[in-house]
Parts: sequence; C-alpha cells; structure tokens
Amino acid sequence: MAKTILIVDDSASMRQLVTFALRDAGYDVVAAVDGKDALGKLSGTKVDMVVTDLNMPNMDGITLIKQLRCGAGNKFTPVIMLTTESQEAKKQEGRLAGASGWLVKPFTPEKLIEVIKKFVK
Repeated sequence: MAKTILIVDDSASMRQLVTFALRDAGYDVVAAVDGKDALGKLSGTKVDMVVTDLNMPNMDGITLIKQLRCGAGNKFTPVIMLTTESQEAKKQEGRLAGASGWLVKPFTPEKLIEVIKKFVK
C-alpha cells in the first residue's frame, strides 16, 4: 500500500509541483493550504509524513509542527520544512518545534524524493 504524505503550502503551484513529484514516486498525497487546513485534514486521516512550508497565513509551519507534536496521533510523524528560509535561526526554531528535516526552495523533485525516502520506507 502506498504511503501517504500531507503537503502544506499556501502556494497552489508549489502544492501542485510537490504533488506531481510525490505521485510520480508512488506516494499518495493529501494537500492543505495552511496549518489550520492541515490539522483539519489530519483529523481522522493517518499520514506517514508531513511536508510543510514555513510562511503561511492562518497558521505557519512552526505552529503546525508544535500542534502535531502535542497530539498523540502525529507525535512521531516525520515533518520536513520545505521553505525559502535558509537562516540558521529559522532552522533551529524548526528543530526545536520538532521538524525532522529542512529543504530549501527551489529544490529538484529528485532531492525531495531522496529526503522523503530517508524518513518513509
């Protein structure tokens, strides 16, 4: 059975790009437009991994990770930040919140899949 990955990004084109790359690699994809939407979609849905942007309206990626980490259902779900932010302070903030990894945009689909395969077998 295919592994399911939740993509969270306020950019429709970025969600589409990531979705195509993941589906080509054999993953199922659930997409959300921001952290609040993501939490709603996770309600009752089991995902194997979350790939989230940092800067989004309503709820940003760091807040989303903190919310995931305090709930029992996704406490140990791997979460990758996929963002234009590359400052060490932001990465540290992400790690402290519970991010499993960090990938800076722009990225290649191959690099994205390589990172995901480190966490989702």
